Amino acid sequence: MEKLHQITYEHYSSYESMPTMDQELIAKALEATQKSNAAYSGFKVGAAARLRSGEIISAANTESEVFPSGLCAERSLLYFYQSNHYPEPIEALAIASDPSPRECYPCGACRQVILDVENRQQSPIRIIMWGAGTASVVGSAKDLMPFTFKL
Repeated sequence: MEKLHQITYEHYSSYESMPTMDQELIAKALEATQKSNAAYSGFKVGAAARLRSGEIISAANTESEVFPSGLCAERSLLYFYQSNHYPEPIEALAIASDPSPRECYPCGACRQVILDVENRQQSPIRIIMWGAGTASVVGSAKDLMPFTFKL
């Protein structure tokens, strides 16, 4: 039996067309790219999350001489969050890169970790993927990863 899976997402053609709260989160993710250690790829990625309290936390990707021991910005951020801010829920997460040739989407491992956080906090995380002057926004990691790993 064939089935169809569809997602709904928002697309913004400019920074100015986005809600102010999303603009603020993107700005923090872009700021975080400056803390990146991307000595090998030259692709700096930053992630920023807004907690329910309104506090924004951020992190950047880190590469290592001992490839593949680096860590994506999203997982760096979420592991820091888990150790320092859980159980306060994350409401939104923005991802941005420098250079920014296209929108910055999370890798499969990051998608799973975002979904893990959603499951623990029992609420979705709005994911804002910014780059090249545009953004796509989904309401949950489930929209990016419909067939998820579950124990």
